[in-house]
Amino acid sequence: MSEPGERADGRPKVALITGASAGIGAAFATLLASQGWSVILTARREIQLEFVASDCRRLGAPKVWKIPLDLSLPKAPEALALALIAERAIPDALINNAGYSRTDGFLSSAPEAHDAMLRLMLQTPVTLSRLLAPAMVERGYGRIVNVASLAGFLPATGGDTLYGPIKSFLIRASRGLNLELQGTGVHVSALCPGYTLTEFHDANGSRDQVSRAYPKWMWMTAEAVVAAGWRGVEANQPVVVPGLLNKTVAAVSAMLPEPLAMTMVKSQAQRLKRL
Repeated sequence: MSEPGERADGRPKVALITGASAGIGAAFATLLASQGWSVILTARREIQLEFVASDCRRLGAPKVWKIPLDLSLPKAPEALALALIAERAIPDALINNAGYSRTDGFLSSAPEAHDAMLRLMLQTPVTLSRLLAPAMVERGYGRIVNVASLAGFLPATGGDTLYGPIKSFLIRASRGLNLELQGTGVHVSALCPGYTLTEFHDANGSRDQVSRAYPKWMWMTAEAVVAAGWRGVEANQPVVVPGLLNKTVAAVSAMLPEPLAMTMVKSQAQRLKRL
């Protein structure tokens, strides 16, 4: 029987992780490295990628590739796939993690900014899954994790108008692909974390607001989120919601009438603005 990080032929398994320079992406990289996987790390920030790469080597990753790349650019997923072919790095796992949110409002953002967000967070996971899944099916083994969000279960909020709908799409698309690939050995999961201790809220400028609004017990570490996500995809769960609180929120939101859910979300958004 092969070890967790080995293919059936004894060679190390390989994981491609997007948005690997920090947070959930970095936590996936170090978890898999500690299990003996080789890792392909891609993100825009090359210096931060090297920090994560060093951690992965220290934890025992047999091989670490760094591919600095902005996946919001047109045709970037195809360029990444060509780079993998050139490196002879064929992924056994794909972690679609790259993403961000915008809180400056739909009408306040340039159309080009919306295009980039949709390419990065919606088109890129679809394209990479379509490019890499066939080889996984052929080998009879693969793992695809689409990092969605608890926001995908909730009504969209004003100001961050596209984020929730994009995450809803990832949840539904993951469910569909999970069904389609049943029996192939390829598992697909949407990972739906709630508030997580990463750079995410620093990047969108909401750190002070959310820190004042939500107590520490509502937050999870990236490591805890990733551990739950990896257990879930290994078990072939189509949707993984880590943490009891987040599970409760997701379940309750599914039962609430849409007008009531919209009112609650609007009220919370107004409270955050006042903080």
